[in-house]
Amino acid sequence: MSKKIDVLSLKGEKVKDIKLEDNIFNIEPNDAVVKDAIVAAMAGARQGTASVKTRAEVSGGGRKPYRQKGTGNARQGSIRATQYRHGGIAFGPVPRDYSKKMNKKEKRLALKSALSYKVLDKELVVVDAIKFDTNKTKEMTNLLEVLGLTNHKVLVCVKELTDNVCLAARNLANVKVVMPNEVNTYDLVSSDNLLIEEEALTALEEVLK
Repeated sequence: MSKKIDVLSLKGEKVKDIKLEDNIFNIEPNDAVVKDAIVAAMAGARQGTASVKTRAEVSGGGRKPYRQKGTGNARQGSIRATQYRHGGIAFGPVPRDYSKKMNKKEKRLALKSALSYKVLDKELVVVDAIKFDTNKTKEMTNLLEVLGLTNHKVLVCVKELTDNVCLAARNLANVKVVMPNEVNTYDLVSSDNLLIEEEALTALEEVLK
């Protein structure tokens, strides 16, 4: 049986209820794939630019510092060897690509699993529309207060980005505004709630069908 969810107004009042797509919001979550998606997202965010110079790359050190025998010192071939101060680094970091690949089927399964968790944990909030008269931060904070989401980390999904909504959320560190095609597993898992417009919900279902 399809799950239903209430659609609320911006005043927090129930307007109606709608059915959720079972194959998107009511599947058996696959924890392993969700974890893979999170690891891939975090790995992809790494710059991978850390780099040091080897003894072949540091400046100087081409001449043998002193003769091989007769000085009483340990034999040395270069003052840029790894044991010297200002010498090259052995086995240091080099620029690399940390990104991990996931196929399309895995990405969709991870996203559906994360959405199903949001429904199971009652962390999905649907409103009829998110429209503000001004771009003041107070517009967004008032909405979150009405919906009982104050101090929650909220992922807000709208059908179309408007200046008023984007600017109202810009100064709130715990709020991120996205469109349906930008919703991803990492953002869903790292947020306490998904606040989504009814039209955006329909668009998200179309993306994942």
